[in-house]
Amino acid sequence: MQAPIHHRTPLAVAVLLATLGQGAFAQDAAEQDEQATALKTVTVTATRREESLQKVPVAVSVVDGEQLERDNRNNVSSIVQQVPTLNYRTGASNKDTSLFIRGVGTISTSPGVEPTVATVIDGVVYGRPGQSTLDLLDLQRIEVLRGPQGTLFGKNASAGVLNIVSKDIDDETHGYVDYSHFGGGNENRLRFGIGGRLSDTLKGSLSTLFGKYDGNVENVANGHEVNGYDRKGVRGKLQFEPNEDFRFTLIGDYTKGDDSIPSGVISSTTDPVYAVGLRPSAHNREINSDYTTHVEDTNTGISGQADWQLGDFTLTSITAWRGWDNTQYQDGDRRAALPTTASHDRGDVDYDQYSQELRLASPKGEFLEYVVGAFYMHGRSDETYRRLSVNGGVANNGRADYSVSNDSYALFGENTFNFTDDLRGIVGLRWTHDDVEYDHRRVSSSATAVTGVQPSTSSSGSVDEDGWTGRLGVQYDFTDALTGYATYSRGYKGPAYNVFFNMQPRDIDALKPETSDSYEVGLKSSAWNNRLTANLAIFHTDYDNYQANFYDTVANQVVTRLINAGSVKTQGVELDYSLQATRNLKFSGAVAYTKARVDSFQCPAGAAATCDIDGAPLPFTPDWKSYVRADYSIPLANGLDVELSTDYSWQDKVQYSLDQNADTIQGAYGIWNASVALANYNDGWRVALLAKNLADKSYSPLLASGGSYIYRSVPRDDERYFGVQLRKDF
Repeated sequence: MQAPIHHRTPLAVAVLLATLGQGAFAQDAAEQDEQATALKTVTVTATRREESLQKVPVAVSVVDGEQLERDNRNNVSSIVQQVPTLNYRTGASNKDTSLFIRGVGTISTSPGVEPTVATVIDGVVYGRPGQSTLDLLDLQRIEVLRGPQGTLFGKNASAGVLNIVSKDIDDETHGYVDYSHFGGGNENRLRFGIGGRLSDTLKGSLSTLFGKYDGNVENVANGHEVNGYDRKGVRGKLQFEPNEDFRFTLIGDYTKGDDSIPSGVISSTTDPVYAVGLRPSAHNREINSDYTTHVEDTNTGISGQADWQLGDFTLTSITAWRGWDNTQYQDGDRRAALPTTASHDRGDVDYDQYSQELRLASPKGEFLEYVVGAFYMHGRSDETYRRLSVNGGVANNGRADYSVSNDSYALFGENTFNFTDDLRGIVGLRWTHDDVEYDHRRVSSSATAVTGVQPSTSSSGSVDEDGWTGRLGVQYDFTDALTGYATYSRGYKGPAYNVFFNMQPRDIDALKPETSDSYEVGLKSSAWNNRLTANLAIFHTDYDNYQANFYDTVANQVVTRLINAGSVKTQGVELDYSLQATRNLKFSGAVAYTKARVDSFQCPAGAAATCDIDGAPLPFTPDWKSYVRADYSIPLANGLDVELSTDYSWQDKVQYSLDQNADTIQGAYGIWNASVALANYNDGWRVALLAKNLADKSYSPLLASGGSYIYRSVPRDDERYFGVQLRKDF
């Protein structure tokens, strides 16, 4: 069967643009639009030093922070529509969320497993994926590094990295107030910030955030709106620079949130008791719950970064502490059935991490151009999980107290050999040592298993492993506007324990480390006097001892069980492009084909679902995904500008469950957004009207099985809604 034309065309365009480079646009600049300007140079730190995006031998997608704020995309989960190889698994608690790059991520609530995709904010690695769901303040850009990045970014970067960079502090005093109101749930957001020079050697900034959203799901049991949030935060930054050779940056932040995300909206069921008071459907936005599912979340952190110029060398030290407190309340039975039936949970997380990194960067342009360093991180999570299980009016209680600690040590280095002005070789290596310990104690009011609660038990364990990661490659500049590279990367994710409330004796053994071998070829092209960029990457990655969740039955309840699932592979093609068509018109976008498949699956003993899934797709990863955007500005008299923007994201059908449940497939869909703004940047104000999901397309970022029913997650833009933004700079 012939592929749809909108599938085939982007690849043809990618190959044409990337291989021909400026040849396709070799006409004299005078023949072009004389008013057109070049694209702004995009600087990234994907190689742990600042460099042009068009020159780094890494597949990187860059999302501009100001654009995200204007689009009402305020955290990591909201950027997946713009980056086709990035996907996100949502949950009733942000503790249960996961990121996926090129089809690979870890779905687990266990504190004993690290994320496959690392989140790094201003040089600080976040140890638990739930920490990275906070709203972002003073955002400069997000760099999505695709593929294993274990050499420079660490062991939990075996699929990729989200490298988040905040804004620098202005030399001149500058402040702003930004207010937004959106319909479809009464969403209000207020941000305030001010910063500038405090003395000849000191600069500072302070930003605050207040946001509240009632939600777009109704609880018919009490008439309340849920699936919303109530968040507030503050972020401060000081930069001390006594001379040209030394700079110290101190960053502190605090955010607090209360999210009312339900534990699942029932979309279909074979048991009529789950449909009481509801009309289950693929577009249902109602629940019937007698227990308020919500999450209380607090993120706090402080970091200090010192940069010394030692002649032509740069020595960097980053010292950081982060604390994360998370309390979740969940209606596990998803019904209003008290006093006869109930499964109500409360989970408390107290997590602290300490990290220290040292890096030395050599001068650029020498024959040997390197970054070497050492890294240490200690993380400890103390958790308490309580469950009330009521069956036939008989109440049983279970409580588990468990802790996991991890100490990770690493030495790393990556060197670029500048053989000629055009030819470079790349060699990188990292050694990592992990010590992981856990302790688990569960007490049950029943001596035998009851629904949702296993009998009392206790266990503890420890494991230590050494892992090696690295990168080999070659890069060649065919012209000043076209560079190509080919790399091999080795990824590593450390050992893990499946530590959770209903942990059993079969779960006490440590999971083996997950390793990956990745091969990538890329082309980065600019053309038409730097008005067009097109970056192409082709990749193939094999994962062994893949750490994944698979459905199992524990205490008559369907749960996910973390195992070494065998081997998987992911391969595909990616294209990012930007075109400054005229001075006022810009097009940009990305398209990706990702074939992420199970290669060989090792079935766990007593599995509740079929294990015949060799060759099946990995969850949360559509084969095709694309994003396109257009921005047009119209200068008016008196310094006024009209700004028009529109974007469209489309993705293929996606399977959300590793066991290939036919009822957990989301069909293909597209989301269309648009905005119009009036601004006067001389006077420092902007007013914008936004329209989200103009085609009114209902979809779900998560479908899962509860046994006799399927439940869905309801996204913020599950229906069409509109909003207004007001901003004043001073």
